[in-house]
Amino acid sequence: MEKKTLEGLTGEQVSFQLILHSGNARNKLLQSLKQFREGQEKEAFDFMKEAEDDLRNAHDIHFQMVQQEAKGETTPFSLLLMHAEDHFMSTLTIKELVGELLPIFQSLKQ
Repeated sequence: MEKKTLEGLTGEQVSFQLILHSGNARNKLLQSLKQFREGQEKEAFDFMKEAEDDLRNAHDIHFQMVQQEAKGETTPFSLLLMHAEDHFMSTLTIKELVGELLPIFQSLKQ
């Protein structure tokens, strides 16, 4: 998987990249629950793995932003950036919950 870089991107573009990758992950996490509910366990765990890949991209973007800030290259604050960060953090929470729920659901089925 190719690592995303922020070079040459505007603040808005960076925010949209963060929203894109965390949004893709969120959709896949929710799809994972749906697949499991429909009895398709393998597909559910496949969606979880795909979501982790999307979250890795989002995390790379977020981490680069933190590194830039640590170097003194501040990112202009905007409502869009705040939304992107909120989107990313809530998707991380959803990932943790789905990651805990699927094994519980799996053990209840047995």
